[in-house]
Amino acid sequence: MQRTLPEDQGRVQHGPPPPPPGLPVLPELAEALADAADLTRVDPPGGGTEIRDAAAAHWHRRSLPVEAHEVVAAPGAPPLLFALMAAIGGDVLLPRPCPAWWAPQVRLLGGARAAYHVPTPAECGGVPDPYALLETVRRVRAEGGAPRLLVLSVPDDPTATVAPPEVVHQVCEAALAEGLFVVSDETWRDTLHRPTRTPVHRPAPRPSHRPPHHGTTGRTVLSPRPGPGTPTGPTGPGTPPLPGPVFLSAAEMFPDHVVVLSDLAGALVPTTWRVAVARLPDTAYGSALRARVLDALAALGATVPAPLAAAATYALGDPEPVVTRARAAAALHARVQHAVLHEVLAAGALARPPTAGRHLYADLDPLRDGLAARGVSDSMELEEYLSGRLGTPVPGGHRFGDPLSALRVRISTAPLLGATPEERMESLSAEEPLELPHLEQALNHLGTALAELG
Repeated sequence: MQRTLPEDQGRVQHGPPPPPPGLPVLPELAEALADAADLTRVDPPGGGTEIRDAAAAHWHRRSLPVEAHEVVAAPGAPPLLFALMAAIGGDVLLPRPCPAWWAPQVRLLGGARAAYHVPTPAECGGVPDPYALLETVRRVRAEGGAPRLLVLSVPDDPTATVAPPEVVHQVCEAALAEGLFVVSDETWRDTLHRPTRTPVHRPAPRPSHRPPHHGTTGRTVLSPRPGPGTPTGPTGPGTPPLPGPVFLSAAEMFPDHVVVLSDLAGALVPTTWRVAVARLPDTAYGSALRARVLDALAALGATVPAPLAAAATYALGDPEPVVTRARAAAALHARVQHAVLHEVLAAGALARPPTAGRHLYADLDPLRDGLAARGVSDSMELEEYLSGRLGTPVPGGHRFGDPLSALRVRISTAPLLGATPEERMESLSAEEPLELPHLEQALNHLGTALAELG
């Protein structure tokens, strides 16, 4: 899984290539950062009062009650998840596939800790199949392991799908019954395609739930799913599915046992502005966990620079310019994602219809013969071949926990939007972005590269 950086700075063993250039910085965000550029104070580990208050209000408007003392901020999701893993302890269960940076975090913690991947259900990524989760937990314990934490990605990177609420409920119910704690990465929440839920501007009451069982005596019985799933499927090239995904946070279902993690760089601020926030449970365990997380962040020196914290505080306030940009970007990426899906399916490959995010996770196994003729037999070789053929990084499925033999890749939509800031802004503002010459050319280039494998 090594790669060489373009700058020839040596070998990198973990993680995908750096993110592609996104849309130009929103002027109001740039102004907020510039206004705070002369701040010299150092915010404490976990974030200052302003950013934590703003994050709490941000979640309140999304029907997730939280107080500022339950919020922790850090310079990006990786150090924040690392601190959470260190504070919770034990082995970690991850869906397969999952974000490329999760498993390396567990390996960096060292000791007896291990990451175990659990297959996802057919309808979505981001969450493990609940029955496969139960079997994995029992197998790990039988082999002497100590599973303590389940990490979810709803909406998901890399599959760009949104797990239906009933699936999330079953998975969390199974995890809590087996004594696991849950971290729900909701970074891509504001990228849903035509979301059917609107923010509620008043806090909802906290539901009461029984604590999880600690131990494995008897068989865990899953309750019936509480509601129907949301059908998805492409309605045509470049057209997102209707009616769109329904998102419900795991913390709304089980507030006392779920940490919500969100990297603002996913949808609200530029990808290079690394600021993340987490909501911890308002319980005795949550308070103790927060203290351990703050200790870990302090030891890492993982504090948010004051100017960046000021810009993030502005974004978390959901001002009109940020909300408008986020919605426009989500709509643009949705159209491009489904255009990419059309090219993938036309070539004979497979992919789940995307319902969020800015990627498409494609399975090129049906094109195995054509790839073999080009010397490609696994996902590492597929990554190298497609990255060279398309002229942009196309990370292979092995980076996301899938088997090396599986011919899967994550295709990002950002590089298709244009080679310059001007082209990317034109893509954002166009009524028919797929008809722009640069975007049409990029999609044709992708389609040709895939079609020649058939």
